Amino acid sequence: MILKADKIAGLLRVGTDDCTADPLVITPSPDLEKLASSGAASVDLRLGTWFSTLRQARVTCLSTEGQAPARQVAKTNYVPFGGKYVLHPRSFVLAVTLEWIRVPSNLASYVVGKSSWGRWGLIIATATGVHPGFKGCLTLELSNVGEIPIEIKPGMPVCQLFIHEVDTGSESVDRSAFVGMRQPLFSRIELDELALRLSRVGRVGRAHDPSGS
Repeated sequence: MILKADKIAGLLRVGTDDCTADPLVITPSPDLEKLASSGAASVDLRLGTWFSTLRQARVTCLSTEGQAPARQVAKTNYVPFGGKYVLHPRSFVLAVTLEWIRVPSNLASYVVGKSSWGRWGLIIATATGVHPGFKGCLTLELSNVGEIPIEIKPGMPVCQLFIHEVDTGSESVDRSAFVGMRQPLFSRIELDELALRLSRVGRVGRAHDPSGS
């Protein structure tokens, strides 16, 4: 069940109580009175001040094997409040939310870009999942699919967070590498065991192909 904005506001109010064992926290906090009366089913999140892009001269092809450390192929830019980041057509950048979020064990959420920006070509990763137990700033994947550059500025509302209840049969703790992050990060692409086995089978098959193709 997706929570309506008044329910979210209520949970955020409870989360300010130091006695709450497993609170929902969004900080800086939205205007709770305005949120509760909005009639929406989400809470807006704002763009943070950190942006990360790939160094194109150092990456000829993204491969799942032999990937260079992210710090060698990516560069991070800090844009202060009042500044701007220009996202050119067919460009891609990682950003973060201004808000730091804590998701309790009985809730999960997902991020959707605001349609007002989407109509101008600014696309945010669709349905970015936020697992129970997550703590940190959310990484946003921004792409300009339009025909003209777009100015994006730290502090502007750029996406919305939908929150829903989850089954609490056992304690939920997000153990991903992105928990606690405050800056955007390019991560390594890891193949699971089945994908690795299939890859090895493919190599063996090519080695025994009499056509040599």
